[in-house]
Amino acid sequence: MSDIISSAKTELINCKTTGDIRRVSAKLFPEVKGKPIDCVVSACGELLEQRDWALGVIAYDFAYRVRKQYDDGTFAVFEDWLERYVRGWGDCDDFCTHAFGELIAQKPGLMAKVRAWTAREEFWMRRASAVVLFPSIKQGGYKETDPLKIADLLMMDKHKLVLQGYGWMLKELSKKEPQLVFDYLPKNKAAMPRTAFRYALEKMDEDSKRVLMGKEGNI
Repeated sequence: MSDIISSAKTELINCKTTGDIRRVSAKLFPEVKGKPIDCVVSACGELLEQRDWALGVIAYDFAYRVRKQYDDGTFAVFEDWLERYVRGWGDCDDFCTHAFGELIAQKPGLMAKVRAWTAREEFWMRRASAVVLFPSIKQGGYKETDPLKIADLLMMDKHKLVLQGYGWMLKELSKKEPQLVFDYLPKNKAAMPRTAFRYALEKMDEDSKRVLMGKEGNI
C-alpha cells in the first residue's frame, strides 16, 4: 500500500483540479482492481490516514469503484470514515454523493441509521443525512429512502451548510417529482429558513416559482 501512496503523491504534484486527481485515481486503481473489497477498503483507509485532501479524493473514488461488492459490513466502515476523516462540506459531498450514497441506494433499509445523523453535533454528519440520498433519488429509489422525512428532521437546523444541503436535496428531488416538492414547500414555508427554501426552488418552472414565492415575488 505504501507504493500506492508514494505513487499518488508523485502523480499529484502537477494536479490542479479535482478532475486531475480523479484521473490519477483511475491510473492507480488497477493496482487494487479485482481484489476483495476488504483489501480495497484497507487501502482506502491507509490513504485517508494521510489526512491529505487529494489522497482522500482517491480513497473515496476507489471505494465507489468497488460498489458492486458492497455488503452488510460496508455501512459501518463508511460511517467510521465519515466520522473520522470528513471535516468539511467538500469531503462530505464527494464521499456521500458517490460511494456512501450508492450504498444507501442499494440498501435503503439502512435509512434508520442515516436518520440518526440528523441529531449529531457535527454539521457534516447532519449535512450527510441529506446529500447521501442523491444516488437513490437519481435512481428512482426515493420512495424507500423518504427524503422528505430527512427534510423534516433538518428543517430548523442552525448551520447554513446543513440548510443548503437539504435544500439541495429537495432540488434534486424536484427534478424527479416536481409535484411532490411543490406540495411540500407551501406547507413548510413559514418554518423553513430562506436558505433551504431558495435552494429547493431552483429547478422549479417559473410558474411554480411565482406561486411558491407568493405575491411579494421574493423569499
